[in-house]
Amino acid sequence: MMAGVRVNGDPATWNENTSRGVSRESPWTALWRARELVGYFALKDLRLRYRQAALGVVWVLAQPIASVTVFTLVFSRLAGVSSQGIPYPLFALVGMVTWTYFSSTVVSASTVLASNVNLVTKVYFPRIAAPASSLLPPGVDLGVSLLLVGVLATYYGIFAGVRLLLVPAWLLMLVLTAAGVALWVSALNVRYRDVQHAVTPLLQLWLFASPVAYGTGSLTGWQQAVYALNPMVGPIEFGRFALTGTPWPGWSLAVSAASAAVVLVTGIRYFGRAQRSFADVI
Repeated sequence: MMAGVRVNGDPATWNENTSRGVSRESPWTALWRARELVGYFALKDLRLRYRQAALGVVWVLAQPIASVTVFTLVFSRLAGVSSQGIPYPLFALVGMVTWTYFSSTVVSASTVLASNVNLVTKVYFPRIAAPASSLLPPGVDLGVSLLLVGVLATYYGIFAGVRLLLVPAWLLMLVLTAAGVALWVSALNVRYRDVQHAVTPLLQLWLFASPVAYGTGSLTGWQQAVYALNPMVGPIEFGRFALTGTPWPGWSLAVSAASAAVVLVTGIRYFGRAQRSFADVI
């Protein structure tokens, strides 16, 4: 076990499945006990990501800038997509940085268990700590990207005012939405290794099925309700409201949040059942 990482906790909390890293604790208690291991996984990922990267955080900004440029040319100038009363580049940038955090978390979580076979098979720790660690490194990139959002908003003279107080609530919603999907893909990839290959193309399709480059204003009634079942509708629309002052998303935010909650709850339950066999099938 890594020096200084306390993951076992009170031996009384571990049952006969201790050798498989399965505990009777709630997921939240297990995460708290394994917080140092979560940090270890996250730091390892950050070091691998930026090792020998000469341009460092420049690459963090390159993807949203390039995507926003393309979206502006295609969706704004050619298709005339509405940007809900704010300049389109800022509209698309908020959507893109929100999506980038989500997709980066899911991609990382899809391989975090399979790439740490020795830990999973030989070390006793709450398995949920591995996918949970995938939530942290993209947060660093998100922080850098939000600085770019602030610069662009200042350039356009856009200020959300007191709505900025909702940014922590938006971040929590985004993290929990990403966590639900991360738990699913991390557990599924242990048993079905082709999941990691399917994640990227599926995320690309999901990107265009989400309001990253366009808004939901053109949808009404049952169409809007069905569209809001997409868990990422809420974080993207809520992020625009909190950061740039676009109109309140309305009841579609509640529908999307409920959908994300279902994904999170079922993800926790599936992960809890699946982790019992991780050491056998990984």
